[in-house]
Amino acid sequence: MSFCNSGNPRTPGVIRGNPIQGLCERVCIQAKKVFDACVRQVSAEDTALSLSGFSPPNPAAPLTFVSARSSTTRGTLSNVHIDKLADRPREARLRCDVTIPIEIFYLDANNAEGRASGEITTSNDLIICVPAPSVMPFEIEASVNVICPDGSFSSETSASVSACITSIIKIIVEADILVPSYGYCYIPPCEGYDNQVCSTFFELPLFP
Repeated sequence: MSFCNSGNPRTPGVIRGNPIQGLCERVCIQAKKVFDACVRQVSAEDTALSLSGFSPPNPAAPLTFVSARSSTTRGTLSNVHIDKLADRPREARLRCDVTIPIEIFYLDANNAEGRASGEITTSNDLIICVPAPSVMPFEIEASVNVICPDGSFSSETSASVSACITSIIKIIVEADILVPSYGYCYIPPCEGYDNQVCSTFFELPLFP
């Protein structure tokens, strides 16, 4: 059992009926408030990757490209410049580089599978809304995803790939936010778990 099929009204899902029914408190939660966000999708042909971290080590050359993709959903920002726009007071020009770790998969000369690591860096120049000055400063995050449908090895430690890059640039602030609440979420027991063991302990509520 899970949220998908528990049938309990205190689980996430589609609201049916009066959405106010069941509201019982105002809750202060700590969360990342997203003040603005935009998505940027680019195609990069013949992108060079400098490779390291071969697993297993010392593969037999030549290497044959199989596929490549991002190994994380969080990009690393650098060279960040923010310039407020005089004629658009709530907005700013944001320039930054986003570096995305890439994992490349290959077959070596012995037809053994392997993988290695590299990075792709994209330059961004965009207009985005920024919050007014406050004690708690805003931060910039980049959620990323990259797939590389084509590629080839130019040497034993470098490759050239065609990359489909998606970046979501977010302006965020870690904040205490007051939200309406239906109380604690009901967490259903996992299907197939023997909940007779330690039954006294497991009967305790999850939250105080």
